[in-house]
Amino acid sequence: MQLQDLLYGVTIKELVGKTDREINALNFDSRKVGKDDVFFAVVGTLADGHQFIDQTVKQGAGVIVCENLPEIDDFTVTYVKVENTSVALGIMAGNYFGNPSADLKLIGITGTNGKTTIATILFKLLKELGYKTGLLSTVENYINETVVTATHTTPNPIALNELLRQMVDAGCDYCFMEVSSHAVSQHRIEGLTFAGGVFSNITHDHLDFHKTFDAYLKAKKAFFDGLPKSAFALTNIDDKNGMVMLQNTKAYKKTYALKQLADFKAKIIENQFSGLHLDIDNEDVYFKLVGSFNAYNLLAVYGTAVLLEQDKLKVLTLLSRLSGAEGRFDYITSEDKIIGIVDYAHTPDAVQNVLSTIANIRKGTEQVITVIGCGGDRDKTKRPIMAQVACDWSDKVILTSDNPRTEDPQTIISEMEEGVSPTNKRKTLSILDRREAIKTACHLAKAGDIILVAGKGHEKYQEINGVRNHFDDKEILLEQLKPIS
Repeated sequence: MQLQDLLYGVTIKELVGKTDREINALNFDSRKVGKDDVFFAVVGTLADGHQFIDQTVKQGAGVIVCENLPEIDDFTVTYVKVENTSVALGIMAGNYFGNPSADLKLIGITGTNGKTTIATILFKLLKELGYKTGLLSTVENYINETVVTATHTTPNPIALNELLRQMVDAGCDYCFMEVSSHAVSQHRIEGLTFAGGVFSNITHDHLDFHKTFDAYLKAKKAFFDGLPKSAFALTNIDDKNGMVMLQNTKAYKKTYALKQLADFKAKIIENQFSGLHLDIDNEDVYFKLVGSFNAYNLLAVYGTAVLLEQDKLKVLTLLSRLSGAEGRFDYITSEDKIIGIVDYAHTPDAVQNVLSTIANIRKGTEQVITVIGCGGDRDKTKRPIMAQVACDWSDKVILTSDNPRTEDPQTIISEMEEGVSPTNKRKTLSILDRREAIKTACHLAKAGDIILVAGKGHEKYQEINGVRNHFDDKEILLEQLKPIS
């Protein structure tokens, strides 16, 4: 492909060299650059790609896309100066792969909680409706039946467009994609054509990256601001910031809610461990998913499917048969009726949602035992709040490690302990080893009790000092509890 074709849609501030040249591949990782590649000098959080320009030229790079031109002594290389290299990367990656997002209906789901469940159920639903479908999620990426391992909630622009191209080539009609606030801020979705956007909710999270809640909110909103007129924007108006998402969007606006009038409305009739009984659009439907937070997720899925012109009754019928995403209120029941729940809840609001759901279902005599930790190298301000929420809603709490990454896990636990009030200290244990913490919870549980293991959900690893060791919360629960076969 020629450089001039790749540059379509890119705002160029300065150009040195020719554009009628063949390029081999796109790279923003200087270590991977080869002959006739385009190197994007991206200004990242840890490093500035501009410092590697000379190195990539020596490796054979044919084109350098940058925000600041270096001193040029090799005029066989083409230099493209742009305002923002990350924006150019998104647009050029789309062009390189033939703008695949325009050749299917791409639906983006954003919000603090619920993204994975909404995207996963939509993927399953549209497959059941007979469509070829793709999924880009925190847990796994799918191209129809083919699994592609997920490394980030939203992949980098090159990987993302390559996956979308594979979906188009495989005949996919739809793709459902989680859109993280990081991805919006880092321009990973730049140049994509969305057919719709869905907002679940927004609560305290990722302040290590965004610094303020307002910046986090604006990152979510920027996704909707960028939707085209042909797309739809579906928002949860029970969330106090739900309507903020729609303020400047060109897309046609739709709403969903449990508590107020909306385009898509539901009412919880019954909420049990066996599932939810909802009234949706005056239809009584039983679902396998549990909890009021899942009532919102199901309503978002239903609204999206209707906006995609699917038959309402067929959608509700199929939805009633579907399960959620792995590691989201994922529970087992032991032979002596102990219930073990694994959930990805890693924000104060998500922890409270899960525990309030348990509180609404429990009969009142059983204990709720919560095992919870906080990730290292992430937002520290939520640590004491998460411990406080866990203590307020549980009979016993075990504070433990999550993914400590490069931090001392004992320091993380100590910061969580700051949120434990004097009255709650008597019901709180701190156990550094997560496996031992889960085993202790199982040993403390009696018949009928409920154990919540929160934080890691679907993850099959624990990250310590850059090394990912095999670790599976559910696997340990299954070892300790004898589930009903």
